[in-house]
Amino acid sequence: MRRTNVVAWAALVVAVAALVSSRAVTRPVPAAAGISSEGQKEAKALSEAFEAVADFVRPSVVKINVIHENSIRMINPRGGRNPLQPNSPKDLEEMLKRFFGPEFEFPQQQFGGRAQGTGSGFVYDDKGHILTNNHVIDRATKVEVVFHDGSKANAKVIGADKDADVAVIQVEKSSLRPALRGKSGALKVGELVMAIGAPFGLGQTVTTGIISATERSDIAITAYGRLIQTDAAINPGNSGGPLVDMDGRVVGINTAIATGAASSSNAGVGFAIPIDFAENVADQIIKTGKVKYARLGVQLEPLTADLAKALKVDPETKGLVAVQVVPGSPAAKAGIKVGDVITSFNGTPTINPGSLRSQVALSTIGKEYELVLIRHGKEQRLNVVLAPAEVVDSKFEGNDESPKTGENGEEAQTLGDFGLSLQALTPELASRLGHAKTAKGLVVTEVKEKSPAEDAEIQVGDLVTSVIKNGDSVAVDSVESLQKIVGKSDEITLLVKSGKGGGLTRFVTLKKAK
Repeated sequence: MRRTNVVAWAALVVAVAALVSSRAVTRPVPAAAGISSEGQKEAKALSEAFEAVADFVRPSVVKINVIHENSIRMINPRGGRNPLQPNSPKDLEEMLKRFFGPEFEFPQQQFGGRAQGTGSGFVYDDKGHILTNNHVIDRATKVEVVFHDGSKANAKVIGADKDADVAVIQVEKSSLRPALRGKSGALKVGELVMAIGAPFGLGQTVTTGIISATERSDIAITAYGRLIQTDAAINPGNSGGPLVDMDGRVVGINTAIATGAASSSNAGVGFAIPIDFAENVADQIIKTGKVKYARLGVQLEPLTADLAKALKVDPETKGLVAVQVVPGSPAAKAGIKVGDVITSFNGTPTINPGSLRSQVALSTIGKEYELVLIRHGKEQRLNVVLAPAEVVDSKFEGNDESPKTGENGEEAQTLGDFGLSLQALTPELASRLGHAKTAKGLVVTEVKEKSPAEDAEIQVGDLVTSVIKNGDSVAVDSVESLQKIVGKSDEITLLVKSGKGGGLTRFVTLKKAK
């Protein structure tokens, strides 16, 4: 009996110890400081603002269903993969299974002779016109619009422009409320925005984010840059839908995403066509069914510190340097020369080549515009009359205003310590290296390893057409003439045209290693 009591007491001690331990572990923890009433008020106000914008805009946003006949894949109108659509039926199947689950049954029969696609759009005016992307309706045999209330209507394509990736379709309904349009040119980085559309076919989907960047012209999504970058979630099916500001006004057309190779989903980097540009294109399509673009006829690159020094321009200058002038173009007729630094067009500062290109493109053909440039360190004002794009483009053969080259029999010679071997370009070399038959200059025959030329990414087959001397771009007609200009200089700036990638022309500054 005593033994039993000992065991009982031992059990009681263990139980009490466990209880104490448990109470110690689970004792209440002091609560974190609560959100201040002022903070709650601000958060609620922001939430209500988003709600108000979404409620206001959604009735003007539509889902677009399209059918493509005899098509097994949806492609980017500018070639390559469409950033907002699966690249093949297999890609689409994998994407849908990730979204709906592995048991999703993929309708393979759709890809025998017909393919279906989904995009977005928004009501443009009170005449039933709807704005969307060209790649949404490209090659479509049937276009159906689904409105916010679930009603549907067939639409006809009024016109589209693949260079701008803008299209206009129209439905017979005229009681639609057009979306209000804002000014994309006034957008600021960090500004709140909202994307509305039908990602993965899910209509009336709203996502929010900020303006991540403006004036994006270094991505080949459209022929005319100046794209808006946003982190508002954009996914397949959002194409053509509106990007709106916090006033509920459309500031862009969602058109593409940057994504990893293994996924077609949003990665926080989306792009939209500025509404300032898109509505100009749309108005022309509605009026005439097509778009007429203007051209200046000059290839440009940003002014760098090295270029400013070579051209004897104030290094604080903001502008674009002319690296090539199309013979007979508006630029040539106005007197623009290689090496000129263009600082403004029609009163607007030139920010980057894409911005100027798009501004010129939608300017009036045949109208005179003022262009401001710097030459020899002095500001000049020229008047330029723009010409149709097709006229200027037909004259562009990769030529510049260089004089005739030297003797065809000139042998390759080395250019000082810059790591280049050059010789005069012959018609045979031009044909073999991808230059125009009438191109002039000195062809690069060798690039030494670990040389300034290699560091500048000059390649064999590139063409040197001129050198900067005393702030001027001087054409070279022989290796001897170039060597004479260079002399014992420790730094030279050459105008180099690539034999690859469409013949890109650029200024290259080479510095001797010290």
